[in-house]
Formats: sequence, C-alpha cells, structure tokens
Amino acid sequence: MTPPRAITIALLAMGGEGGGVLSDWLVDLGEANGHFAQATSVPGVAQRTGATVYYIELFPQAAVTPGAQPVLALAPVPGELDVVIASELMEAGRALQRGLVTPGRTTFIASTHRVYSMTERTALGDGRVDSDKLLAGARAAAARFVAADFAQLAEQAGGPISPVLFGALAASGALPFAREQFEEAIRRGGVGVKASLEAFAAGYQAAAAGSAPAAPAGPAVALGPRLARLGERIAQQFPPAAHDTLRHGVLRLADYQDEAHAADYLDRLLPLRDAGEVLVEAARHLALWMSYEDAIRVADLKTRRTRFQRVAGEVRLNPDQLLAINEYMHPRVEEIADILPAGLGRWLLASRMARAVVGRFTRQGKVVRTSSLGGFLQLYAIAALRPLRRRSLRFAAEQQRIGEWLAQVQRLAATHLAVALEVVRAQRLVKGYGDTHERGWRNYQTIMNAVPSLVDSPGAAQRLRELSEAALADDDGRALAERMALM
Repeated sequence: MTPPRAITIALLAMGGEGGGVLSDWLVDLGEANGHFAQATSVPGVAQRTGATVYYIELFPQAAVTPGAQPVLALAPVPGELDVVIASELMEAGRALQRGLVTPGRTTFIASTHRVYSMTERTALGDGRVDSDKLLAGARAAAARFVAADFAQLAEQAGGPISPVLFGALAASGALPFAREQFEEAIRRGGVGVKASLEAFAAGYQAAAAGSAPAAPAGPAVALGPRLARLGERIAQQFPPAAHDTLRHGVLRLADYQDEAHAADYLDRLLPLRDAGEVLVEAARHLALWMSYEDAIRVADLKTRRTRFQRVAGEVRLNPDQLLAINEYMHPRVEEIADILPAGLGRWLLASRMARAVVGRFTRQGKVVRTSSLGGFLQLYAIAALRPLRRRSLRFAAEQQRIGEWLAQVQRLAATHLAVALEVVRAQRLVKGYGDTHERGWRNYQTIMNAVPSLVDSPGAAQRLRELSEAALADDDGRALAERMALM
C-alpha cells in the first residue's frame, strides 16, 4: 500500500498578476472538496528581479485519522513538486534552476511571454535570455509541460493572468478535481466572477488544445500621407529586402524630429543600396543613431498622451481614482549643454563658473510630477525645444560622428564586405546618454582605431566581432583592453 501524501503546488508570479488570488482559489478548491489545505508565500523583490513564490499543499481528509491533522510543509522542496506554475518564461527558468521541476513527477505550466529582468534590461548589449533554450529545458525537465502565451489571453479578457493559469491547471488533469469544481472556487471568491470565468475558459481551452491561438500577423509597415513621398523613394531607390527596415527607420525619425530628418536618413543610405546585408544592418543602426537620446527626447516621451494611457492601463486605474506619476530626473551639466545652441553649450562646458552655478541646481536631482500641471509644463517646455535640436551642441557632434562612420562603411563595402558589416554592427556600442554614452563612445573609438591595422589580416571580421563582444562584456572596459592586448 502506498501511504497517502500531500499534493504539492508551487506558483511563481509577479506583482499585479493575481498570484495571491490564485493561491486562495487553490486553497478553497481543496477545502471544498475533501482536502486539508495550507498556503504560504515568500515575497519577491521589486524591479523584476524575482517573483513571489506561493506554496500550497493539499492533503485528503479521508486519509487522516479522525481528530488528527496532517503536518504540511511551509516551503517547496526540490524534487517533491507535483505542479509548478510560472506566470512568465523567465520565472519558469528560475523554477528549473531551483530544481523544482522533476521529470518523473511534475506537471509544469508556464506562460511563454516575456517580461525582461533587470539584468536583461541593463546589459550593455542584447542581454535577453534565449526563450527557445528556456522552453527546451522546460520540456526536458517536466513530466508534462503545458505552455502557451497565457498573458495574451489575459489581455484579451481584460484582466490578470491568474484565472487563465487556473484554467490551464484544470485542463492539465494534474489535480483530482473536475472543471466544475474549479469554476465553483472562482464563484465563491465573489470578485470579478464573470470576467474570471471567461479568462478561465480561455486558459482551459488553450491548455487542452496544446497552445494558445496565434496572434494574427501584423500588416506591413505603412507610411501615412505625410510620409508618402518618402515611401515612394524607398520603393524606387532601394532593394525590396531593405524596405521594411527603411520604413521603420523613416517612421522613427519623423517622430523623433521631422520629415526632413527622415529624408536625410534615406539620402545617407543611398550609397549603400547595392551592399546587400550591409544596407539592411546600416539602415537599422543609422535610424537608432540619428534618434539618439537627449533631454528633449526624454521629455517628449514622458509628456505624451499615450504614456499616461499606458501607465493608467498598467495600474488598472478605475474611473474614480486619481493617478500621480513622479519622474526622477538627474540631468548632468553635460546633458544640459547638449541641448543648448552649439556655441552656448561649448561655453557652458568650458566655463568653470558657469558649470559650478548650473551644477548647484542639478547635483541632487529632482522629482517632477508630470501628472500635475506644473510638472507637466516643465517637461513640455523642454520637449518644445525639438525644432531647435538641429542647432544644438549634441546634434552637431553626432552628425559628424555619423558621417565618419558611414564614410568608413562605404569605403570598406567596396573591398571588404564582411569587415564593413562588423563596422556597421559596432554602432550598437554607442547608445544612451550620460555615463553610458561616454563609455560606449570610448569603446567604439577604440575598436574603430584598430580597423586599419586589422582590415587586411586573416579573419579580420571575426576579430572585430570579438572586440565588440568584449566591449559589451563589462562596464569598465577591462575585457576590451585584454582582447586588444592579444591583437
């Protein structure tokens, strides 16, 4: 005879996803259907560095001597989990890393969408974890793996992901309860019952079918009437393989500055129209470089109507609630000089007295409440400087740098196409503003200074790629210096 044991369930969910509600439903589900139930939770930390872990144990009452109580564990034990639920793919990876998923035992339910972690967001390069590897690891580690984009279903239902995951759990058959018993637990909860049942049904259907319905493919990038002339230029002057990237670039630059800035973008790329992959890569990186981040851009994005709407949606603002948004601003003297007319900006940077005066107002930073009229107008006034950006110190410097970069790419494309491609891709080192931009620019210059000595050597493109990867490996440039010493 196999002794009775508890059903063990671990749930990893981030704030705002209804993990506590899902835990409560599981407790109610067990208690209403002949089980003792216990739930504990270990809170995660802020800024997407970890989720809250909810742990639930259900023990059949029929297996307990009358008057006795089972002893249930307070935390999940690696190798002892019947069900593991992850509300996002990185959290699924964390569950695997902790050893919570066992091939011979665990039903693993995970949403395949991504909410990028802080380490992924702050990486110098593309720090995203490979989703395909996470999925492959999850399939190999679980007795049964149920995966779909449950977040998309939750968004369609207009609610949190918890009822969708609850439906997926019901469909998995991992618990000894019928679908109706799951639904009754939601009804007993008494809050948002109709919407939760609809989301539950969507999750149940997706899990039963094996995956969530695929989102329809988006239409090709379309340019409106104001940019129609630039769309015609793209169609007439550039190869089809580059059209989509070029349209994205035009849209970005017209939004960043104006139509003339977008037209300048196409003018600069014309000499590369026969360079194949170099053109496509250059189109992407040039669009990013020509829309560099400065205080004007930051203020513009923070005062847009769409941003207020997005924040209100993220916090699920009710009509009877007020929303306050605080922006933490800490501009340096250099960033202020960047948006001033070139002559005035150079004077500010050269004058010790002027720097000291301006520095007194910027040293401690400032909190600006953009949801108030006064705070909004402060940033709106900075955003209104956009028409004057072409006369700014930073604009002049960036145009010169862009011109030198493109000239080098054009020269190399004629004789060393692979090297030209790596020079194009090295632009990814130059991004952000403040200290981040300065570090990236120094690393970029170091690599560009090495190009003349490498261009005719065997494996030049590979060596340039390795230098760029070394520059992205750390903040202090140590890895790049070590790699340069080996060249």
